[in-house]
Amino acid sequence: MALALTPRLLRRGLELFALISLCGVGLLVGYYVVFKGDRVDVFLSPFLRLHWGWFVVGLCLASMDWVGGGLRLWVCTRHVYPQVRLRDMILAGGFGAWGAYLTPFQSGSAPMSMWVMKRAGVPVPIALSSIFVTFIATVGFFAIAGPLAVWFGAGKSLSQHGIVLGITLYDLFKTSLSIFGVIGLLMLVAIIAPGMVKRFIQRLAVRIGRRSPKAAARMERLSAGVDHAHDCMVAFGSAKGLVTLLLAIVISAPSHANKLLAGYVALRVLGVPADFTDILLLQTLISFLLYFAPTPGGSGLAELTSAAVMSIYVPRELTPSYTLIWRFINSYATVIVGALIFWYWLRNGLIGREESVGIS
Repeated sequence: MALALTPRLLRRGLELFALISLCGVGLLVGYYVVFKGDRVDVFLSPFLRLHWGWFVVGLCLASMDWVGGGLRLWVCTRHVYPQVRLRDMILAGGFGAWGAYLTPFQSGSAPMSMWVMKRAGVPVPIALSSIFVTFIATVGFFAIAGPLAVWFGAGKSLSQHGIVLGITLYDLFKTSLSIFGVIGLLMLVAIIAPGMVKRFIQRLAVRIGRRSPKAAARMERLSAGVDHAHDCMVAFGSAKGLVTLLLAIVISAPSHANKLLAGYVALRVLGVPADFTDILLLQTLISFLLYFAPTPGGSGLAELTSAAVMSIYVPRELTPSYTLIWRFINSYATVIVGALIFWYWLRNGLIGREESVGIS
C-alpha cells in the first residue's frame, strides 16, 4: 500500500511542527518565569552578545542535512545506478531530513527521499534499496561510534547524574546504544541474506493477494519491485558493495554532524565553555531518544528533553536561548530551507496535484 505524501499533508506537517515547537519553547520560558521567578529580559539578553563566528559554524553544520546526507545517498545509489547525479541526491538527502522533521517517528523521510529521487529519474526499487542501505549505515555509525566513545572514557561524568530509581544518564545512553546495535544486526541480515528477506516478503504478498483480485494485482506489482530490490541488495552484498556500505558509515559522521555537534556549537555561540567529548556523548543520547519520537521531528519532546539532559552544562538563565539556537542548527534551518524550495515547487506545477510516493 502506497503512502500518500501529498503537498497538503506536508503543509499540515509544517504547521504542526511549528506549533508544537513554539509550545515546547513557550513551556520552558513559562516554567522559568512562573515557577522560578526569573524575568523575561534575562532570556532575551544573551541574544545581544552572541558569538557570531560560532553561529556561522552552526549554519555550516545545519547544511550537513543536505550536503552530508546527499553525498551518502549518492555513494549508495551510484553503486547500483551509476548515472545518478550528486546534485539530485543532495536535494533527496535534504528533503529526506525535511520530511523526517515534519512527520512523527521520522516516517516521512524515506517517502520524501524516494519522491525526489523518482523526479530525478531513479527507479523506485533502486531508490528504496539505496535509502535502506543509508539507514543501515546510520545504525552502523551509531553502533560503532557509541562504544568507541565509551572505550575512550568520554562521558564518565554522566554516571554521576541520576534520573530516577538509581538510573543515570550513562545507563540510559548504554541502553539506547544496545537497541541500535540490535537493529543494526537485523538490518545486516538483509544484506548478507537478501534471499531470505525476499522469500518472506513474497510469501506475505501471496497471502494478502488471496483476499481479493485488486489486492492480488497490487501484490503482483509489489513482487516485481521486490525482485528488482533483491537484485540491488545482492549487489550491496558483494565485496564492492560492502566497501560502499563502509564508506556510507564513514560519511554518516558529517551527515549527522548537525545533530551531534549542535549542542557544543550552541553553547559556544552563547559563550559558554564546554567539554567537547561529554557534550558529544550527551547529544548522541538525545539523538537516540528522539530517533523514534511520536511527534513531528520530536518537536516539543526535543526542546524539553534537551533542556533536561543539558541542564548539567547549560546555566538556567540560558536554557531557553540555548534551546532555540540548538533547535535552529539541529532542524529549524533545514525546515525553513526545505519549506522555501517546496513552496517554489508548489508554485511551479504541484499546486492541485495530490502526488503519492510508494512502490509501484
